[in-house]
This record gives sequence, structure tokens and C-alpha cells, in this order.
Amino acid sequence: MTEQLRLMAVHAHPDDESSKGAATMAKYVDEGVDVLVATCTGGERGSILNPKLQGDTYVEANIHEVRRKEMDEAREILGVKQAWLGFVDSGLPEGDPLPPLPEGCFALVEVDEAAGALVRLIREFRPQVITTYDENGGYPHPDHIMTHKITMVAFEHAADTEKYPEAEFGAPWQPLKVYYNQGFNRQRTLAMHTAMIERGLESPYTQWLERWEKMKVKERELTTFVPCGDFFEIRDKALIAHATQIDPDGGWFRVPMDIQREVWPTEEYELAKSLVETSLPEDDLFAGIREN
Repeated sequence: MTEQLRLMAVHAHPDDESSKGAATMAKYVDEGVDVLVATCTGGERGSILNPKLQGDTYVEANIHEVRRKEMDEAREILGVKQAWLGFVDSGLPEGDPLPPLPEGCFALVEVDEAAGALVRLIREFRPQVITTYDENGGYPHPDHIMTHKITMVAFEHAADTEKYPEAEFGAPWQPLKVYYNQGFNRQRTLAMHTAMIERGLESPYTQWLERWEKMKVKERELTTFVPCGDFFEIRDKALIAHATQIDPDGGWFRVPMDIQREVWPTEEYELAKSLVETSLPEDDLFAGIREN
């Protein structure tokens, strides 16, 4: 295929791009694919999850600016382009009953209106492939669920000039495939857990598996396994760049790299919609596109 291949990854917050599909993006960048991360919100209401930065008054007072700088660093590490859609973080409501979402936040914006911002970006960047979250958001954060909603609307209507007029949103463009990130899947987690136990090492996934078993989490269909083990270090470096969100001494990094590459050297996706013919399972997000 002579036309430039382009991949767009739509994420809710800065740091999501580095924890979901980062090695895949780095692999495609290395191959010459043009990759753009669309970040829906600034992560303004995100908690400071790194215990080393909790209580830092500057970080707490300037969380929006700090997270933008973290995103800048992660973007450079991954070698991707990145665009902000400009919505405001909804936060993760907690309690029983749950409190109302804050006025003006991303999750309360009318879906078609919010999707328009993504349609505009799709028409500008013209990706053949888009990745995002499933209808559960990967986990039920209101911004993740909203990210799913606007991505699916934008995929369906980026070429619809009646719904999104060309004069306002740019020339129409139809992406060909949309995938759900499914990197946090039971198959991978169980394989890593077993490999650690067999080697006499402590597994960071024991509680994950127990929680999933208790909740009877339904497994998703994994359709696409992208080989990207050579880019796991880049993934981890990008993740660590989000210092407010990631403890470099935490569970994310407890499985030795050689075990990861030996046991599970891929990142996984669920093909949600395709306008091209492809055979499952795939090992390439552009399967069916490169050939045509």
C-alpha cells in the first residue's frame, strides 16, 4: 500500500495511552506508521496515585499543568503525535449512593456534541484504524465509558456531512477499522501469574485474579494479538513519565522483562467494527488494509 498508514488511539486521560496499547503504538511508529493519540480530558480530577508525590503541595495545586507536562514527556518517548480534545475530567465518583458528576464535566456533555470534536480530528488526521475502549470503558470510569461512546459515534459519522457539515468539521473521512483495547485480559494475566509462581516469584496478579473470580468477570473476545515485545521498555518508560499516576516501584513493573517476552509478547485487541475483509485471529491492526 503506497498511502501512509495512520493509527489513532482515543483515550480518556493522560497516562491511559501509556498503560493501554503503548508498545503497539511504539512498534507502528518504528515501522513508519503515523500515530496520533487523542486525549479527551486533561485528567484534572485524577488522584495522585504515586505515594512519593502524595502531599506535594505544588503538584496538588497545579495538577492540570503537571499532567500536561507528563503527557508531553510520554509523547516524546513513544514517538507519537498527540491532541487534546479539551473536555474536563469527570473524576471517579465513590460512595453509596454515588454522588452526582460535577457540572460541565466530559461525561455530562451531550454525546453527539462531544463526538463532533473527535470527528473534526478524524477528518484532519484521516486514520484508517482507531483504537478505544469497549462499552464498559475497560473499567467503569465515566470518562472511559464516554470515550467509548463518542468514538463509536465518530467512527460511524466521520464521513456523514449531514450530521457533521463539512464547512464546520472539515472534509469527510471514513476510518476502516475500530478496535477495543483488551490488554488487561484474563488469559494474559493468568499466564503471567502462573509463570511467576512456577519460578518461585511473588505474583502481582494474585488479588486481580481473585477479584475477577469473585466478580465473575466475563471474558472478552480477543481477536488481535500484536507482537510488540521489543517495545515493552518504551512502554514502561512512557508509563513512568506519568509520575503522578504511576509508582515506579509498584506492581506494574514486578514481572521481569524476560518473562514478559517469553510468556506473552503481544498486546491484545477486540475488533469491534471493520469495513474491510480480514481473517481472525489477526496479528496486525492494519490487516485487510495493507493488502488493499
